[in-house]
Amino acid sequence: MSGATPTLLRRRLGAILKTMRMRAGLNLADAAELLGLYGAPTLSKIENGKQRPELDKFLAVYGVDDPVQVTEIRKIAEIASASRQQRLFAQYRDVIRPRFADFIELEQLAARADIHAAVLIPGLLQTPEYAHALISGGDVWKTSREARAFTDLRMKRQEILGPIPKPTARSPLALRCVLDEACLRREVGGPAVLREQLEHLAEASRQANIELQVVPFKAGTHAGLDGAYTIFHFEVGDPVVAVEPLSTSLYVEEDDQVARYAASFDRLRAQALDPKASRDFIARVAKETS
Repeated sequence: MSGATPTLLRRRLGAILKTMRMRAGLNLADAAELLGLYGAPTLSKIENGKQRPELDKFLAVYGVDDPVQVTEIRKIAEIASASRQQRLFAQYRDVIRPRFADFIELEQLAARADIHAAVLIPGLLQTPEYAHALISGGDVWKTSREARAFTDLRMKRQEILGPIPKPTARSPLALRCVLDEACLRREVGGPAVLREQLEHLAEASRQANIELQVVPFKAGTHAGLDGAYTIFHFEVGDPVVAVEPLSTSLYVEEDDQVARYAASFDRLRAQALDPKASRDFIARVAKETS
């Protein structure tokens, strides 16, 4: 990602730096002078996530010396400036749109993702055949080559679920997913593709870092009827919610709104079948699919 690109995570770090400046009682111009920057516009770029900061200078000038706070800010800065797979962006830049780049970065850096799937199997759990049928059947891509590249990207994204071979690498993403029964019934790619997808889903649910639950139709009204979303949790810093309308993702970061989604997800998990019963349910639907 370009150093001038204000990714969502760098904007979050910039917002923390802005809060630190305001608590120190400094305006943009005075703070920029104390930091040795080229005026207020440069500091404004940093606070908007468009330019990386020299964090030690900011901590010193703003008088932030509490060890716990300093450690957390440093970790947030590390997360904002690093990615598990920078090669992903370079290899698939032609099919990664700006708003989806934010989504991928959050997905790559999260410690846990809580997903509510309302209509379709989530991308991290799709088989290549299911993904290809879904992607090529849409009207977003100009050429079949773009559709194939986006399918390949989706498969690459699944590597974060592990196993990750390098001992120094981050742990695999912890995934908790609640699926509406509609996800299991929609025949994307036809019966054979769906059956293979469901069998893959049941097998994936056996991984230690993956928890799958199903809300069956007979549950009636439930907490997820408003649509699909993903809550990304990080080792440090607040969670971010990605809400998935028709064509893009919208991001929710305000504490009260994130808390509403988290509470809704907890209610969904309580309403859904438990993981073992869900696995059995998925296996039954797979056998029924022909």
